Order: sequence, then C-alpha cells, then structure tokens
Amino acid sequence: MKTLILGATPNSSRYAYIAANRLVNSGREIVNVGIKEGAVAGAEILSGTPKVVDVDTVTLYVGPRNQAQYYDWLMDMKPRRIIFNPGTANPELEQLAEDNGIQSVHACTLVMLASDQY
Repeated sequence: MKTLILGATPNSSRYAYIAANRLVNSGREIVNVGIKEGAVAGAEILSGTPKVVDVDTVTLYVGPRNQAQYYDWLMDMKPRRIIFNPGTANPELEQLAEDNGIQSVHACTLVMLASDQY
C-alpha cells in the first residue's frame, strides 16, 4: 500500500522531504504531490490532483488554508487514514474524512516512523 505525501518538496530542510526519505528507507512506497517541481526519494513530485490508486495513508504537509482544493480528490481516493502532521489540523477536513469512513490521525509521521507506530 502507498503513502501519499501531500505537500512534497525537493527542499531537503522541509519535514515532507525528510518523511519521504524515511518512508522509502523503511520499505514503503510513496507518491509525492506538491507545487514544487522535482523529485524526492526517487519519486517525481506530481502536481494538481493526479489519479492515484491503492493509497493507504495520506500524510499532510499542507496547511488548512490550502487544503480545500484537495477535499474531493482525497475523499475519492478513499485512503484508510489521513495523518495531520503538526500545523495541518483542520476540523472541516477531519469531519469530511469521518463522514467518508477515513480515519484522522493527529501525529507526526516522523515520530510515528521512529517509534514503529506507522
């Protein structure tokens, strides 16, 4: 199963970049989606709302004010869970996820990986 990183960036100082590399290093398949061009952890950064299937987890690195454009796309993707990393909490998206049977997790992907809770 795949993890979709929403807010992926080729900037090595950003948490989304670090998470992508740690996910791949732990044997997980990733899909990068963001507004910056390039690649992270061997996967191209896709723009917009690309067709993606078999996504288990979406990990958010996009703030609440920029999430609304992705609501329908995320719900149509039907991931098992959405990880709301620090700074991405959004009651509106959480309610939408709950209404669609998608688990909302308030956590840090990096901490989850480091503590074998991913």
